Amino acid sequence: MNDLAGQTVLVTGATRGIGRAVALELAAAGARVAIHGRNAAGAADVAAALGAAHAGTFLADLGAPAGCDSLVTAATSALATIDALVLIAGADVLTGDPAKWGFEQKLDELLRVDVMATLLLARAFGRWMRDHAGGAIVTIGWDQAHTGMEGDSGELFAATKGAVMAFTKSLAKSLAPQVRVNCVAPGWIRTAWGEGASDAWQQRAVRESMLGRWGTPEDIAGAVHWLVSPQAAFVTGQIIAVNGGFRSA
Repeated sequence: MNDLAGQTVLVTGATRGIGRAVALELAAAGARVAIHGRNAAGAADVAAALGAAHAGTFLADLGAPAGCDSLVTAATSALATIDALVLIAGADVLTGDPAKWGFEQKLDELLRVDVMATLLLARAFGRWMRDHAGGAIVTIGWDQAHTGMEGDSGELFAATKGAVMAFTKSLAKSLAPQVRVNCVAPGWIRTAWGEGASDAWQQRAVRESMLGRWGTPEDIAGAVHWLVSPQAAFVTGQIIAVNGGFRSA
């Protein structure tokens, strides 16, 4: 498909995992894709993969309001238009050193990056888009935020991703009709954590999907593609679960 030809899209957190898959998917659909990340080397790798579809790279730490402000200023100055904004960037508290942090430190990180940054960027870019040519915004939630999951991680992600999902519905009303705002709520997606998860988690992820498998970053990218495309022109304020059909254990 070439249904995004002529459009410019900004993807945050585009240097790995779901963000990278989204950037490549939208470029394949004809969009010019501007990417955000914190790691220059990772951003350069994605830019090379995008080739002629690369519309710019913006490096910023979204863990503080100043980083969000710098991204908004840089992107709106460099890009003549932003037809779609995809807010993938989120804190990884499940792998590496952060996995060893206590509950409060993990919560602080998630609140700053997943919640605060998403709200600040969506509001700022959304108003800019509304005052220009309009467009579409996609946020990232979590499919079990409304049902709950036991344990520290379940509590952390239900609280933070639940906030993003609720915010998405309100922002859609604030920016209508010029800007559509929707949320993709992934289920068990095999990103860095999933690749190294224990056998028990591997089995649980497959068991809790009616399709009997892990999801992939490309599964999420396909949903994002549809939401920012003309085919979803009458869709706003929605939470789209991409989870293979969740079923409780």
